[in-house]
Amino acid sequence: MVSTDTETVPVATPEATGPLEPQATPEPAPAEPEPAPAPAKKPRAAKQPSTAKKTRTVELTLTVTGTADGDWQAELTQGGKRVLQGLAIPATAVSRAAAELHTDISTAIESVLETAREQHRVRMAELEAELDKVKAALAELQEG
Repeated sequence: MVSTDTETVPVATPEATGPLEPQATPEPAPAEPEPAPAPAKKPRAAKQPSTAKKTRTVELTLTVTGTADGDWQAELTQGGKRVLQGLAIPATAVSRAAAELHTDISTAIESVLETAREQHRVRMAELEAELDKVKAALAELQEG
């Protein structure tokens, strides 16, 4: 068997011809403590299916629309399919439902309902004035 050993010898280069300065020897890195071995894991038992009922989510969208006259309608869709359409809803039911849901919703709907009430009061005053005119005309016709 033949063995060849080679040794590296430093060679002086023109840049390194100046006075030799002692070189700092690198400090050995502090020995890091070996991490503690992880505790032995207990074998897990096979996961058994839950006996609890799974909650099924149902998506329903209720759309309530109203007019300035105070007419309200409801539309119900389930999964993009219309279940109900054009169902007339009394204004009082809309007001009660809004109050049950949230005060912000109730405030918004009450302002719409109040506008409708005011329009109906104005219309009623107009009709009462017209009715008074008709009654007066009828009374004149009967006297004669």
